[in-house]
Parts: sequence; C-alpha cells; structure tokens
Amino acid sequence: MARKADESAGGAPVGRRAVLGMLGAGAAALATAPYLQRGWEGALAKASQVDATGLTGLLPSPGGFRYYSIVGSVPRKDETNYELRIDGLVDRPRTYSLADLRALPRTRVVHDVLCTDGWRVENTPFDGVKLADLLDAAGVRPEGKAIRFTCFDGAYSESLTLEQARRSDVMVALNMQDKPISHEHGGPVRLYVAPMYFYKSAKWLSGISVTDKVVPGYWEERGYAVDGWLDGEDRRGGQAV
Repeated sequence: MARKADESAGGAPVGRRAVLGMLGAGAAALATAPYLQRGWEGALAKASQVDATGLTGLLPSPGGFRYYSIVGSVPRKDETNYELRIDGLVDRPRTYSLADLRALPRTRVVHDVLCTDGWRVENTPFDGVKLADLLDAAGVRPEGKAIRFTCFDGAYSESLTLEQARRSDVMVALNMQDKPISHEHGGPVRLYVAPMYFYKSAKWLSGISVTDKVVPGYWEERGYAVDGWLDGEDRRGGQAV
C-alpha cells in the first residue's frame, strides 16, 4: 500500500527518536540473527501502528513487505473468534468461521506483489478460496453489480466490480508464502487480488457485501484508482497457476 496512515484514525503517536531507536535495534537483531525474522516483523508491525512519523513505512521487512496501518491497534482474530460475513444482494447470506473456510476447495496463485510505492515481492504464492465460489454459494441477485469489502480493524474497506471479483486469481486468502497469513500480514484472512496493486488486497477481511454499484474503498477515497490494475495484466483473463 502506498502511503502512510491517516493519523487521525487513532493511536498515540510516538516520537521520531523513539521510532528510530526501535527500528535500529530491530535492524541490528535482524542482521545478526536471521532466526529473529518473525520477531522483527512483529516489532515493525507494532511500531507502525503507533508511528505518526511514517518512518516505519520506509523499511522493508526481511520478506520484502512493508507494514502500514491506519488505526492505533487491530484486534487479533483466530479460530476462536474469526468470522467472515457475506450478505447484501444475495439470496443466501452466510457467516463463515475460519474452520468453514479451510474446509472449502482451495486455489493457489503465484504472482508478484507490487505496491504503488514501488516495492515488489516476486513470485509470492497465495492460496485460499476463490471469491467466485463464495459468491456462487451465496447466490448473487440480478441487481448485484459490485462487491464491498470491510475489515475487522474497523477502518479499511475495498471494492471490486462483480466481473473482477469472479476472476480465478481473486481469492479470500488463507495462506501466503505457504504459511497461514499472520496478523501482521492481514491474517488470519485477507483479500488477494493478484492482477491489481496490493492496496486492493484488503487486510483483516471480515465482510463481503454485494452492492448495486461500486463503492470506493478507503484508499480510493484518498485519491487511489478504483481499478488498480497492474501494467500488462490481462484484464479479461485471470487463470490460476
């Protein structure tokens, strides 16, 4: 995602010196002990949630991803309390638990992840449930034209047209890089839209609502393209690999 959070969204800001100190200590630990990668990722994500300076957004994690948040804290969800609600213009609204989603047929897509900031993580595998399968199970009504996504951080939202949502490379993702998606990466469940910039892949996904028109998401309301296509993508394709 391309830019740092809306500071008005919440969380107490910390001083520039404190953030630099935290980042410096984390970077030193990373250089000397690769096995501390997960700890560094967690520390960086935590710092980003209270960093009013934006400095954390400038540093990549060991995996190449960068961390952005727009609220002071995000609740943690797991098997005990995660739910994904599908509703709106559908015949069969339903709420899925994490176990429900894991029991469904899965698809896997390997694609580069690109941010509008310019950073890229190449050949990143995601797997999860095709969004089209969930929409078919819900029974989209004829007047349904678009999808609005909401997130349990209480702030993020996103949108796709119904045609985009039905692509085979758009999924409700459960794994990234062949591991369960961590809280820091938007887990346990996030949207993954392979042919678009990464801000379209909403983190901490909790709601999928079918609407009669596209409702711009959080970043689109701040100037980002509603259709965040990557250059060179086949806008009519979308085959999983």
